[in-house]
Amino acid sequence: MDDAPDQFLRELDGLLGPRGLIRDPDLMAPWLTDWRGRFSGKALALALPASTTQLVQTMALCARCAVPVVPQGGNSGMSGGATPDASGRALLLTTRRMDAIRTIDPAARQVTCEAGVVLQALHDAVAVHGLRFPLTLGGKGSATVGGLISTNAGGTQVLRHGAMRAQVLGLEAVLADGQVYSALTPLRKDNRGFDLKQLFIGSEGTLGIVTAATLRLVPGIADRLVVWAGLPLLQTARALLLHCQAQLGAALEGFEVLPQPCLDAVLAYLPDARAPLNAPHAWHALIEVVAEPSEAASLRDRVEAALASAATQGFLDDATLSSSETQAEAFWLLRDSISAAERARGPAMQHDIAVPVERMPDFIDEATRTLETAWPGVRAIGYGHLGDGNIHFHVGASAGSDRASWEAGQGKAISRMVHDLVTAWGGTISAEHGIGQLKQAELERVGDPVALHLMRRIKAALDPQNLLNPGKLVVLAPGSGNA
Repeated sequence: MDDAPDQFLRELDGLLGPRGLIRDPDLMAPWLTDWRGRFSGKALALALPASTTQLVQTMALCARCAVPVVPQGGNSGMSGGATPDASGRALLLTTRRMDAIRTIDPAARQVTCEAGVVLQALHDAVAVHGLRFPLTLGGKGSATVGGLISTNAGGTQVLRHGAMRAQVLGLEAVLADGQVYSALTPLRKDNRGFDLKQLFIGSEGTLGIVTAATLRLVPGIADRLVVWAGLPLLQTARALLLHCQAQLGAALEGFEVLPQPCLDAVLAYLPDARAPLNAPHAWHALIEVVAEPSEAASLRDRVEAALASAATQGFLDDATLSSSETQAEAFWLLRDSISAAERARGPAMQHDIAVPVERMPDFIDEATRTLETAWPGVRAIGYGHLGDGNIHFHVGASAGSDRASWEAGQGKAISRMVHDLVTAWGGTISAEHGIGQLKQAELERVGDPVALHLMRRIKAALDPQNLLNPGKLVVLAPGSGNA
């Protein structure tokens, strides 16, 4: 740095004020470890700008002093993308104080809000106007809009509405040198060259720090039904998905799958939970169907008819339909508890992968056989968003394995094999949780060289000092940056 750290922090303290900078190690500690507890680091301080203006001033100072910046939203990511390294040279920066919902336009079905708005707060704010933001996930009580944009978050409604990229109509971001890219006003047609806002969506804070966004909204729902179905094969789940899409159209909002061992783990983990069906099944499907006010009266009849015809064609063995909102939430609790239940069972390598939707059932079968044959004693399971080809593929250690040594040895080799298989099937090693630092080396190993070269050139152009979230997503070649 050009200036000593203490001088830098004094200047930063003057910019951000008494609530804008935290240097106490105990107060910073919760934000220096990622949500999964896999990565921990150190930081000069935690900056909490309260406005775009303060963030601009902060980035200009960091650029002048060559201080790296690690942006952080709700710290709920799963790839270590918001955790600083161990050097202690970086400034950790959160936009949590930038939490204003600037405007809600019910007629245009748009909301403009700041990056620190928590997803649950956004849901609540637009619901007052009879609208909803069509993205949700288990961490909605902590995930922020800026973090969701920076990681192109998915969730359980991607089947109908798409990932975060599809929800962003306009964007504001602060660049590494303190300049502001401002494109909050959405236009249906705009042919002035590149759609630059797309660069920042999914870039994990390596190109700029998102400060605000204009997001699309959809009408609120008048009713929803959740189906729990038992199936003999994952291929049958694919057939059931296609059947439901044909029968229910846009009313079909979510389609999740899980094998019986996943359900068993959740039932053991949640003391008051009950199995939705009377008998076990090799696979289970969790299906969410919704209706706007004009279609609410006929929703249950349509769903029951679709299930009856599915059973006649052999697409399901058994099914139950939620009779109340409480039961619908209970079904979703089983699905949302899988990750915690699997974690309680012992060490596992967890993979957030996707292959073309139509190939996912066959991929899961082959990958399971390949891994369990190559590594006797491990247990491979896949669950998740079959409708968009994204499956969470976990490989659990054999009984009695030590977590640290297993993950560093056999577990690492298993992940390489999973990533090789996914790549060979034309898929991706990261479907919705980002690359961060967890998968950065693997992206370099299996990623398309041309794509990686282009990403590095974009990074070098927008952040020549390599100050924004260095070491995450894509690493600049030696000599390309100064940090």
